[in-house]
Amino acid sequence: MSDTSARPDEETMNARELLPTATPAETHAAVRELVRPHRGPAVGAFAAMLAATAVGLLVQPLLGRLVDLVAERRPPGDLTLPVVLLVLVAVTQGATTALGLSLTSGLGETVLARLRERFVDRALRLPLEQVEKAGTGDLSARVTRDVSVVGEAVRSALPELARSLLAIVLTLIAMAALDWRFLLAALISVPVQAHTARWYVRNAVPLYARQRIATGDQQQQLLDTIAGAGTVRAFRLEEQHTAQVTERSSAAVELTMRGVQLVLRFYNRLHVAEYTGLAAVLVTGFLLVRGGSVSLGTATAAALYFHSLFTPVNSALVLLDDAQSATAALARLVGVADRAATGEDRRPVAASRTFDPDAAPGTVGVHGVHHAYEPGRPVLREIDLTLRPGERVALVGPSGAGKTTLAKLVAGVHRPTSGSVRLAGPGPSGHDLPVALVTQETHVFAGSLSEDLRLARAAASDDELRAALAVVDALDWAEALPRGLDTVVGEGGHRLTPAQVQQLALARLVLADPPVAVLDEATAEAGSTGARVLEKAAARAVEGRTALVVAHRLTQAAAADRVVVMEDGRIVESGTHDELCAADGTYASLWQAWSGTRATADQPHTPPPPRP
Repeated sequence: MSDTSARPDEETMNARELLPTATPAETHAAVRELVRPHRGPAVGAFAAMLAATAVGLLVQPLLGRLVDLVAERRPPGDLTLPVVLLVLVAVTQGATTALGLSLTSGLGETVLARLRERFVDRALRLPLEQVEKAGTGDLSARVTRDVSVVGEAVRSALPELARSLLAIVLTLIAMAALDWRFLLAALISVPVQAHTARWYVRNAVPLYARQRIATGDQQQQLLDTIAGAGTVRAFRLEEQHTAQVTERSSAAVELTMRGVQLVLRFYNRLHVAEYTGLAAVLVTGFLLVRGGSVSLGTATAAALYFHSLFTPVNSALVLLDDAQSATAALARLVGVADRAATGEDRRPVAASRTFDPDAAPGTVGVHGVHHAYEPGRPVLREIDLTLRPGERVALVGPSGAGKTTLAKLVAGVHRPTSGSVRLAGPGPSGHDLPVALVTQETHVFAGSLSEDLRLARAAASDDELRAALAVVDALDWAEALPRGLDTVVGEGGHRLTPAQVQQLALARLVLADPPVAVLDEATAEAGSTGARVLEKAAARAVEGRTALVVAHRLTQAAAADRVVVMEDGRIVESGTHDELCAADGTYASLWQAWSGTRATADQPHTPPPPRP
C-alpha cells in the first residue's frame, strides 16, 4: 500500500529545482566572516611572505654586480662578497618562504575546516522537501567534489597566489628603483595580460558553473541507477539507463574539454605578453647602456627582474583557473549554508507548521491542507484531521491515495501548499523533538550500536539504551552480538537483518521520546514472521504518545484507536475498525479483500487483539 505514485516522478527529477548558489557578494561576505576570527595568523603569514619575497629580490642586483665586476676586469677576490651574499639570500629566502607557506596553509586549513563544519551543520538543517526536489546527486556533488575543489585550492592555490602577487608588486617596484624607464618597458605587457585575464574570467565563470551542475546531474543519474538496479533489471531497462548515464557523462566530459581548450588559448595569449615585455626591456637596457645612463650590470638586473616575473605572473594568471573553479564550488557551498541559516522560504506564513503552547501535549491539527509536488497536479485536497493526545490513528488507502504525503506533512518533511499543520508545544526553538518520523528506509550509521542509538539522545546511559531496546524486543539479539552494545554495525561492521534495523529505528524513537510519532510503513520491509515482531515492537514504541501510522498491513489498522481512509488525496472515511467494517464502505472492502487473501494463503484470520 505504498504511496509512491503520489511522489515526484522521473520528469520531476529531470526538471528538479537545484539547491541555491550564492551570489559573488554573498560568497565574499561568507569568506570575510570565516577569516575574521583569524586576523592575527593572517597578518603573520602576510608578513612572512612579504619578507621572503623582499629578500629574494636581492638576487638580481647581486648578479648585476657580478656582471659589472667582470666587465670592469676586477680581481677575482672582489667576487667573494657578492657570492657570499647570494648564499645568505638563498638561505634566508628559503627559511622565510617555508614559514610563510606554513602559516598560510595553516590559516587556509583552519578556515576550510570551519567551512566544512558550517556546511555540514547547515546542510543537515535543510528542509528535506528541498533536498528531495534537488535530488541527492546535487547535494552529494557539493559535499564531495565541491569541498574537494575548495580544499585543494586552499592547500596549493592560495599560498602560491599570495606569493606570486607579492613577487609581482615588489619586482615592479625594484625595476622602478633601477630606472623608471625599465618599469615603463615592463608595463607594455600589462594590457595583453589584463585583456587575457578579463577574457578568461568572462568565459570561465559560466563554464565552470555549468560544469558543476553537469557533475551533479551525472552523480544523480548514477545514484538513481545503482539504487534501483533491481528494478532496472526486472523491467529490462539496462539499455535505457546506460544511455542516460552515457548522455549525462558525455555532457560533463564535453564541458571539461571546453575548459581544457579555454586554458590552452589562455596560455597562448600569455606567451605573447611575455615575449613582448622581455623584448621591450632588452631594447630599453641596450639604449640606456649605450647612452651611459645605466651600467651593464644594472641592465642585466632589469632583464633578470622581468624574466623572474614570468613565473609569478603566469602562476597568478594560471591560478585564475583554480580560482574560478574554486569560486564556483565555494558559491555552491555558501548557497546551501546561507539558505539553511536564514531559513529562506518564499511561501506565505499560513502555508506552514504552527505551534500552540496552550494545547495539550500530543495534539495535532491538520486544517484545510492542500499539497502538490508540481503545480496543477494536487496530491492532497481539503484535508482536515485532528489527532487527540495519546490517540493512535492508522492511515489506510490504495497506492497513490496520499498517505505518505500526509504523514510527511505532519512530520515536517514537507510544508503544505496551502493550509496549516498545528502542533502542541513551544515550537522548534524548544529542546524537545515535537514529532519523530520512522520510515521503512532506516539508515544504520557506521559505528558501535550504542553510538547509533545515542543519535536520538546523546546523553543516554547504557542502562537507558538497554531499556529502549527491551521496549522493542531487541535487547536479546543486541546483547548476543559479538561485543554487545559496543559491536560495530553499519558499513564495514556487523550486518543487521531488515527486522533488526527497524527495531533499531523504533528504539531511537523510544529514546527521543517525542509526544507525536509518525510511522510510515515502518514494518513493510520485514517478512511475515518479522512483521508480527515489528508490529508488536511498533505498538510498544508508540505507547503513551500520539501516533499516526501509515498501515502497510491492516492488522495495524484494526488495532488502532481510529482508522482514516484516503482515496485520491482526500479523506473518505474515519472511524474505528468495527464502525468502518459495519459501514460497508471502502475500508470494509479493503478488509474483506485482505482477509480473503490471507485465508487463501492458509492463514486463517483471527480478530485483532485488544489494544492495552
